[in-house]
Amino acid sequence: MITESLQSLFIRDLNKLKTEIEAYQNEESIWKTDKSISNSAGNLSLHLAGNLCHFVGAILGNSGYVRNRELEFSLKDIPRTELIRQIESTIDIVQSSLDQLTESDLQKAYPLEPLGYKMTTEYFLIHLMGHLSYHLGQINYHRRLLDN
Repeated sequence: MITESLQSLFIRDLNKLKTEIEAYQNEESIWKTDKSISNSAGNLSLHLAGNLCHFVGAILGNSGYVRNRELEFSLKDIPRTELIRQIESTIDIVQSSLDQLTESDLQKAYPLEPLGYKMTTEYFLIHLMGHLSYHLGQINYHRRLLDN
């Protein structure tokens, strides 16, 4: 069942996100930006949590999560422990939300058009997986470049 595969991949990469944030030797480096690196790892982490808690948790899982996307990019210097807590909470929300979905749910239209066009829930979940992987790679490079 594809929901199990998606769930496994989301959980794998969210755990990798947690590992990346934990791997910073200097906690202040999580919030660094430099030259053409305009988003810190901390802001990307907040963005990934907010994105998944909204599009998977609130929309598909009825979690009640209310997103404030602007804060995902404007908040600074959140303690590492709080970032980890948010990632762990996101894992729980994604897991419980995807547990509710059936194969037929995946073939239904996603309730919103966040990409500007109609799509199935399955298509959008695959998109969200790619979005997570993209930013996870950015965080990995951010850590290796800016964690002095």
